[in-house]
Amino acid sequence: MNPTVDTIIIGGGQSALACAYYLRRSSLDFLVLDDQPEAGGSWRRCWDSLTLFSPAEFSSLPGWLMPKSKGKYPSRLEVTSYLKQYEQRYKLPVRRPVKVESVCRKGQLFEVQTDEATYYARTVISATGTFQKPYIPHYPGQETFQGLSLHSSAYQYPQPFTGKRVLIVGGGNSGAQVLAEVSKVAQTTWVTLEAPSYLPDDVDGRVLFDQASARYYAMQKGGQPDPAQYNLGNIVMVPSVLEARERGVLKAVPPFEKFYEHGVVWQEGTKEAVDAIVWCTGFGYALAHLECLQVVNEKGQVATEGTRALEQPGLWLIGYGGWTGFASATLIGVGRTARETARQVENFISAEFK
Repeated sequence: MNPTVDTIIIGGGQSALACAYYLRRSSLDFLVLDDQPEAGGSWRRCWDSLTLFSPAEFSSLPGWLMPKSKGKYPSRLEVTSYLKQYEQRYKLPVRRPVKVESVCRKGQLFEVQTDEATYYARTVISATGTFQKPYIPHYPGQETFQGLSLHSSAYQYPQPFTGKRVLIVGGGNSGAQVLAEVSKVAQTTWVTLEAPSYLPDDVDGRVLFDQASARYYAMQKGGQPDPAQYNLGNIVMVPSVLEARERGVLKAVPPFEKFYEHGVVWQEGTKEAVDAIVWCTGFGYALAHLECLQVVNEKGQVATEGTRALEQPGLWLIGYGGWTGFASATLIGVGRTARETARQVENFISAEFK
């Protein structure tokens, strides 16, 4: 049997690194297994022009402030560079590329099967995020469509769409930002379930985090915060979206009814030829590696208290959304959740194995 470690962290993005930062301050022996060839998590694969919503000083992992960015908000490449330097600065024990195929029980231990080797651990922290499980809704006739169909996770830059007729589907930040740049080179239509809701021009990620924190603490104290106080909408007016508004392209239409081979059919029955569709429709949770443990429910989630899995002692999950710790899927928010997760892991090992 291969040597046993106290903890294996699965994933190499921001949530995994934040947990590793706190674990390195403990006496635990741990490894980080990342399936990517280089540091940077999902930021390495996002579209070229993507930026954070907050200035660098409000977008940092625990221990080290992100260096000041060249623009108002850090670019994708600046975030990737920061995550790489963060690993190096704290000498985090990351092994890559190592793809975790399954996590199963073997007595008191977890058996972690990978494409490289089999590892054994007393505890596991799953931090694989959502990027590897893009969600595309189903429409009738979808399989007959002969044009290009891709999720925003596969989108990189607008040039391939030059001169084409393109639908951008999805009313969140990704939809607005992809629309903003594709509309410069293509004939675009923005499709959203509901009318898009925008934040005030001067509101960015800092304000969103402060508002979310205030709501979180109010709920922790048993209060019911005024919904109107926190109804800030959901699209951040980053420079590219502001520019798109000036051009008058931030106009959305309700969803189409179905596909046909050359395009879509709208609700009133009108056919429209379309060359390409970019789905900015979000993600599920990348938890296939946990199927052996039989903890993933019909929602694609795992029952948790904070980040601790309720049905599998020794398993924690972080970075998948609010159900795995407050703001744990954000750079600015994951530190608090990671610190508590590391503390719980250390206490668990001390009680069960030491």
